[in-house]
Amino acid sequence: MAKLKIGGVWVGVLEVELDNWTVPMLREEVARRSNIEPGSIKLICTGKVLKDGDGAEKLIQLGIRNNAKILATRISVEEGNSLKEELIAEEERSSRLARVKAAATALSKRHADGSLPLEDFNLEIQNQGGEKVQLGSETDQQAIMMGLMFHANAKNLIKRQKFKNALEVLAMGEEAFSLCNQKILELVDNVPILQLDMVWCYFLLQDISSLSVAGMRLEKAREGIERCHGKDLSRVRFLQAGRQPELALHMRLELLEGVLAYHNGDFDKSRKTLNCAKEKFLQLQVPDEALSHVMSMGFKECDAQKALRLNNQDVASAVDFLFEEKSRREKKREDDIQHRKEILEQKRYGMTPLKRAVNLEKLKELVSIGFEKFLAAEALRRNENDFQKALDDLTNPELNSAMQVSVESRKRKRQQRAAEARIEELVSMGFERSRVVAAVQAALQSGGNMEQILTQLISQLDDSDANPSDSKPNDAGPSTVTSLAEMSTIGSLNNNDIAGSSSDEDTVVGPLTAGETEKRDVEMEDELAQELENVDHLSDYDIEVTREGDAIYEYLALLASADVMERASSLQ
Repeated sequence: MAKLKIGGVWVGVLEVELDNWTVPMLREEVARRSNIEPGSIKLICTGKVLKDGDGAEKLIQLGIRNNAKILATRISVEEGNSLKEELIAEEERSSRLARVKAAATALSKRHADGSLPLEDFNLEIQNQGGEKVQLGSETDQQAIMMGLMFHANAKNLIKRQKFKNALEVLAMGEEAFSLCNQKILELVDNVPILQLDMVWCYFLLQDISSLSVAGMRLEKAREGIERCHGKDLSRVRFLQAGRQPELALHMRLELLEGVLAYHNGDFDKSRKTLNCAKEKFLQLQVPDEALSHVMSMGFKECDAQKALRLNNQDVASAVDFLFEEKSRREKKREDDIQHRKEILEQKRYGMTPLKRAVNLEKLKELVSIGFEKFLAAEALRRNENDFQKALDDLTNPELNSAMQVSVESRKRKRQQRAAEARIEELVSMGFERSRVVAAVQAALQSGGNMEQILTQLISQLDDSDANPSDSKPNDAGPSTVTSLAEMSTIGSLNNNDIAGSSSDEDTVVGPLTAGETEKRDVEMEDELAQELENVDHLSDYDIEVTREGDAIYEYLALLASADVMERASSLQ
């Protein structure tokens, strides 16, 4: 038994079992001894409020040791309810952050190592031109994917004014990026922009206590941005075809540097930096006439403003930009459709022994040589996408024959499962099972589709109504099983309405187990994927600068006031 020294509403020593007692148990015991309702007692140890959590966490797990001092204070019912609500909100926030981290980790791992996607999308790292890029090793790819997901989620939280949550997610993003080879990160501006966003959150939270760390982050942000953009911005102008998308980003950087200098008492530096930020802010103001001109061509106000801001208010350049963006979006939609088709195709071939997807580029190469597609896919699947080993198997008569048997067997199983699903669907509509089985079997032989099967079944119903003596009772006996067994031996189906999309259930290495599937947080993974979907190559630079402008003028006014006070003081 351990001893806890209690002070406050009740003074004394409690003997407890630290590895068995929980916070609710301790609160109830103190409440009993002090004749106070448990909900009116707040327990504090080493400066921290002891939270109930899920009610299962033991005192020893909370770091409470023998002879620890516990302060028990009495609070009003209103305070108790407020504290309870605050604790619940904090637990929900912590739970959500944990879900975000787990989902980002799972997504990045699956999509960085070439695993067969469980979703109908695939995450890829692209440059500002929309081209897929391979940055470093598999570990580097995973780290960058995680960092980008956290950053996108944090930006969404900032838009919703949840700055504290955004800071925590940005910190997770910073940690994720740190796992990547730093030489690779020096080639991109994602990390400097993340640092800048963290300081922006400090500013929005008015967190003066973070001044020192804000200074270090701003130094890293400026160093990284100048390295990527060039000190004279020549590199970014070249990449963006002469446009100046980075202007708002640099304005925010100078604003925060000016604010930091002000709070550090360096008024001269603050004034100089804020005036530079003000100059950029004025450059970013969209003239009404230019906005009206662009909108008259059928573009939305928000798109027109963005185009003018990114193109130095030049109407012609802004219009060209908008048409380019429209073409880019259309191409992205086409690419997304193609990617989904490729994922569905990969799922038809199953997973390699290490649960990777079949490499479609290598598959195309083998098909171009003259090998049958499913057979070539099977060779790649068995050999972990090793092109040479797959080619060796395909040119080995014995192995080739064995693979053909395996492919045909799985194909028959897929067809049988699809046919059984169609039969159950039609039976649920009220059609007689024996007739459904016969109709589906006929469709398998003739390559018919679902519409033709329905037409045939409906015509049979009409005939049955016309000739009642021809009708037969619904028979779900052994003959149905025989029909299905016969159906499974029929050749490949041509119509997707019957064949359906195949799965990897019948591959040598099957899909995730039920236990593994349950661990997936599909809702959070979809949310993160959707946030990435809404990010484009200019999202980091597309800043609506109203709040920055207000801050620039506010701090310039504070500096002017400080100058007046200084002159008045010198005259006395």
